[in-house]
Amino acid sequence: MFPKRLRPLLPYVKRYRWGYLAGTACVFLTNGVWILFPLVLGDAAQALESGVTSRKLLQYSGMLLAIALFKGIFQFLTRWTVIGISRDIEFDLRNDVFGHLEKLSYAYYQRHRTGDIMARATNDLSAVRNLLGPAIMYTANTLVLTAGALAFMISISPRLTFYTFLPLPLASILIQYFGRRIHDRYERIQAMFSEISARAQENFSGARLIRAYVQEEAEIEAFERENNEYIRRSLRLVRLMGMLWPTLEFMLGCAVVLVLWLGGREVLSNHITVGQFVSFSTYMMQLTWPVIALGYVINLFQRGTASLGRLNEIMLEKPEIQDESPAQDREIEGEIEFRGLKFTYDGTRVLDDINLRIPAGSSLALVGPTGSGKTTLVSLIPRIYDALPGMVLIDGRPIREYSLASLRRSIGFVPQETFLFSERLHENIALGVDSGTRESVRNAAEAANIAEDIESFPEGYETLVGERGITLSGGQKQRTAIARALIRSPRILILDDALSSVDTQTEDKILNHLREVMRGRTTIFISHRVSTVRNADRVAVLHGGRIVELGTHEELLALNGYYSDLYNKQLLEEELAEV
Repeated sequence: MFPKRLRPLLPYVKRYRWGYLAGTACVFLTNGVWILFPLVLGDAAQALESGVTSRKLLQYSGMLLAIALFKGIFQFLTRWTVIGISRDIEFDLRNDVFGHLEKLSYAYYQRHRTGDIMARATNDLSAVRNLLGPAIMYTANTLVLTAGALAFMISISPRLTFYTFLPLPLASILIQYFGRRIHDRYERIQAMFSEISARAQENFSGARLIRAYVQEEAEIEAFERENNEYIRRSLRLVRLMGMLWPTLEFMLGCAVVLVLWLGGREVLSNHITVGQFVSFSTYMMQLTWPVIALGYVINLFQRGTASLGRLNEIMLEKPEIQDESPAQDREIEGEIEFRGLKFTYDGTRVLDDINLRIPAGSSLALVGPTGSGKTTLVSLIPRIYDALPGMVLIDGRPIREYSLASLRRSIGFVPQETFLFSERLHENIALGVDSGTRESVRNAAEAANIAEDIESFPEGYETLVGERGITLSGGQKQRTAIARALIRSPRILILDDALSSVDTQTEDKILNHLREVMRGRTTIFISHRVSTVRNADRVAVLHGGRIVELGTHEELLALNGYYSDLYNKQLLEEELAEV
């Protein structure tokens, strides 16, 4: 039976079963040849007692060299096969973990720190690889060599063999005791490593903020505290391993002393010959490394199983949002309807009784105070969050009847937090578009009013932006993100406060381009600026998760409500700015 803790690895082991079978054959050949070495050495020692010739010395020397040569060849093949398979499985496992992480819902990344995920996808994967490579190889070598040596040792002297292996029950108890403690301590070490990785990642990403608030020393001290805790936990594991190996070696040394004492008496009593005693002693020496390696294997096994458990936690996570039967690839015209929409997040009601229809090709602006649910509302359209069935419809069909791929291909979404990859500007704009030609990229950049800025850079569209687009200004990042949405020619365009970092003059240019580009397409704006939303076909005001005002710009002004107050306030700010 495959061990329960290792069952997640069973599909990978099955995939490479023929390679493991070849490795097993090499293990048997390696130890099958090596097991003959003590016999030949014993015969040579016996020949010395009865008189030896130069010819016999050459014969025995040649046999020993041949055994060592063949053993070395098969040992190389064993390592090449088994270690190679462990690298292949690591490759497959890394791809599967990454692929699974890509499918997990946005909420998963809100619950888990990036540094922790990175630690699992790197450090823990290496520990699993060592479990599938060196740990398996040394275990197989130990079992086969011990079984072969034991058979020959029993044939020489059952009594001497009994006393030699007398400490084994105690060794088994010690191995179980140390194994459990190693597993627990390694899990705590990996958890601490995740904390360190998460802190480092947050510091690198938030470097500007840390410097702005002069928090360098505070962060260094916090990192040092966590690093000291990591070292403390690691040293506890080192001390445990430092106790395991010498204990095993001490028990082996006791067995050797017993062999020398009792074996010598057996020779003097003529129960065994000198040659047999030499063979028996050599078998004992051959078993020295397997016994020592046992401690190393225990370490690898416990680390590997602990890391596998952490990786399996990721693989057992199910995407909260996925295609449902009978989800299909359908062409989307762009009509959006919210029907009696209620949405709760973490036990808090965010949206309540939203009834709204947005005709295909029309534009809708969403305004309202912070926390009113605007971003949540538009996030339900591409199913970043999932509403209850039947509450969100596209072209009159429940949104879950569309496959995620066809739905999201039809939507250009520009979120509040602009994210750019550490790639060239061309790749950032053409993200997810197979036909991202130079001309189409430039047209999208012009529509987003970023083309002039890009062409002023020394490398133009080949300019490499820093992590998260750190080398660009806030406005340049937003406009690049808008270009990325426009190049898809989406049926639905969602701009979630996407013009907040540009000045009003640039905003007017972008909006003028958008009116041309998005003619006949459904557009939803979220903004706190009346200048952004005033030309929309309709404006919806959200407050407390409800739509409290809905109409055109002129109609809402006539209501003298929230929208009118917002307009008058911004009008006053503009007048004061001109003074």
